[in-house]
Amino acid sequence: MTHLSTNQIQKFNQDGYLVVNDIFDSENIIDPIIEEYATVLDDLANYLYSKGSISSNYSELEFGDRVTKIYLESQATYNQFFDFSLPQNGIEADTPFWAGPAVFNALTSKGILDVAESIVGSEVYSNPVQHVRVKTPESISPRDEHGNLIGDIKTTPWHQDSGVINKEADNTNLLTIWFPLMDASVENGCLQVVPGSHKGNILTHCPQESGTQIPEKLFNSNESIPVPIKKGDALLLTKTTVHSSLPNISNRIRWSFDLRYQPIGQATGRNAFPGFIARSKSNPSSELRNPKIWYDMWKNTRDSLAIGEQPKFNRWDGKHPVCA
Repeated sequence: MTHLSTNQIQKFNQDGYLVVNDIFDSENIIDPIIEEYATVLDDLANYLYSKGSISSNYSELEFGDRVTKIYLESQATYNQFFDFSLPQNGIEADTPFWAGPAVFNALTSKGILDVAESIVGSEVYSNPVQHVRVKTPESISPRDEHGNLIGDIKTTPWHQDSGVINKEADNTNLLTIWFPLMDASVENGCLQVVPGSHKGNILTHCPQESGTQIPEKLFNSNESIPVPIKKGDALLLTKTTVHSSLPNISNRIRWSFDLRYQPIGQATGRNAFPGFIARSKSNPSSELRNPKIWYDMWKNTRDSLAIGEQPKFNRWDGKHPVCA
């Protein structure tokens, strides 16, 4: 992958989103992530089996079928075990997270950073608002006593990325790079976007049980389009592009990363969490290239927040009339 073309940048600025094909070599970037997460799932499965939460560790199953089986049998979700960020509340000294070397290699891969540089400039900072998403098939996912899906496997509601970070970053040139670890289709819950919605302001978001979301009375969801993409491709979004995910009505998981990049020195919108310099043409020696240091940054943050006052991550209180 090289930098974006002038036409690609113009289309991104016009539509608020852009699909980029072959952003990196799946064999060298994505496949090692899948192998790394298999070991994380091994540890989780063995832990749950030892507790009696599941009847087998299901080691004979591949990742997608295995995580689906474990979630369904235990009637719980464990996405935080895989995430390379901390939760927005309830951080404790043993809160799980995964910041492994294969994940770090994806964040700092040439293809990703070439694309980021095309949008935010040559001084590229890795914003700490970053996640892995594992969406199991809704038909075989755990539900509460009311029949509602539980945990992070629910569809992601309509939102703008600027609406789920603090307002200190309202002037930050924030780029989202979303990519699947396996093909993302309409059936297994790819993203959907509202083209051109980025040209407006930050819309009011309302805190709901399903997540912070924009009431549909504030935009025209009928103008939305699904954006299925292949493994190895990526979807770029501006910070004000209205988007959500579709439900996973397939029989396989939807598995994706969402990463964010910005110019060095601008506010991240989540300053309690650690970001890092991913690329600097003016000072290459400042670039972080050691995955162990990255892991330690997150561990130290967890340890500090677990014993101190935890910051407020949400700017919305739900009191706006549109939230009624």
